[in-house]
Amino acid sequence: MSAQRSATREVVQNAGAGATTSGRLEGASVRMPKAQRTARISASTQERVMTFAAPVLFLLVWEALARVGILDVKFFPAPSMIIDQFGYELGPEGTLQYDTFVTLRRVLIGFLVGGVPAVVIGLCMGFMRPLRLLVDPVVSMLYALPKSAMMPLLMLILGFGESSKVALVALGVFFPVVVNCMAGVRGIQSVYVDVATNYGASTLQYLRFVAMPGALPLMLSGLRIGLAQGIILVAVAELVGAREGLGYMIQHAWELQSVRTMYVALFTIGIIGIVSSLVLRELEQKLVAWTRRD
Repeated sequence: MSAQRSATREVVQNAGAGATTSGRLEGASVRMPKAQRTARISASTQERVMTFAAPVLFLLVWEALARVGILDVKFFPAPSMIIDQFGYELGPEGTLQYDTFVTLRRVLIGFLVGGVPAVVIGLCMGFMRPLRLLVDPVVSMLYALPKSAMMPLLMLILGFGESSKVALVALGVFFPVVVNCMAGVRGIQSVYVDVATNYGASTLQYLRFVAMPGALPLMLSGLRIGLAQGIILVAVAELVGAREGLGYMIQHAWELQSVRTMYVALFTIGIIGIVSSLVLRELEQKLVAWTRRD
């Protein structure tokens, strides 16, 4: 018995020495020459420039077409006119700041209400086959339902207040996140599962060290899709039953036939979408840098 223990201790020590050596080698290989690091930084800068260049080019073309009369400015006002309207809406007589704050608050609360349970349920569905067999058909059925069509039902159940709008956003966030989390766990290579099983990892350890890192790339993709869905659905909810928010701003501008104000609200929603997507993309590059294919 003592011989077996000493042999086991020797194997562990050798494995630790090997891991230390490989860690040093890996650390040495990670250190890149300064020129290579500079090239990677410049490539990242180029990506950011290209990300903003396409919308700017689109606006310049739009401006030119409106100036020469190809586009009817009654329905497609030039971006310079929309910018002037932005100035008015941001002034003391405008409500853009307040409406934007209300919409962002609804999106954030709905994102948390729908996203956090979706991550937990998605991980558990990917890890526990009986739970997946029970819940997956229900998720697939509800996922196929158009969420905007559920707004009247939510208004009947929860009323015309904040609850119905937050619930609609949460529904839009929940399903992409839960499906992506489940797919992320199921996509983990079997070798990692076997290693965790052979070393006697508990359920909590498996979720923390295997399931979560393995599902993280698809989980973040699901969060990006869910957030975009939430922004769309909050605008739909505010169009139907709200007295404040960017969706209501569009509806009110339509009633007054103020096309420029409608474009101000639409552009603001688009800016929110771009900024939120960029923030999640940067977070994704920090947390799952090993998935990059540069």
